[in-house]
Amino acid sequence: MTDNLVFDPDEAAVTPGTTVVWENVGNVGHSVTAYEEDLPADAAYFASGGFESEEAARSAYSSGDPESGDVPGGEAYEYTFETEGTYPYFCIPHESVGMLGTIEVSEDAGQTDAPSGPVIPDVPDVAKTLSLVISATLVATVGFAYLFLKYGGDYGIDEESE
Repeated sequence: MTDNLVFDPDEAAVTPGTTVVWENVGNVGHSVTAYEEDLPADAAYFASGGFESEEAARSAYSSGDPESGDVPGGEAYEYTFETEGTYPYFCIPHESVGMLGTIEVSEDAGQTDAPSGPVIPDVPDVAKTLSLVISATLVATVGFAYLFLKYGGDYGIDEESE
């Protein structure tokens, strides 16, 4: 949670049993409040302040009061997710400006498939451009050398000047 009124990151994927910590790294107070109607069927409700419902969290929230669900700057709120599903949440005072987030809880969260086959290295564009410029310079140098050697002048002994 930041003073820019965003959750950072605003999306995360975790496995069941994972404790997620929302740390307020700014000075502005925020809340972490679940959208009750969008929670998975068997999931427990969560909100900073320990409220049992979204309505209770909304009606009790008071800026600057940690008992009302406000997480002041430098503090944190944590919750352990046990049930698989999608958990949308928001900040009560900043919901209208889009301070929203989502936690996806699943057994395969965070697992990535290992790439199959050889890994092809990625060459930066700067290196490609540099090699092209060097190659063009080499070709131009060889071309000029050929022209100067072939048409550069008469290097023989001038018999008339004797």
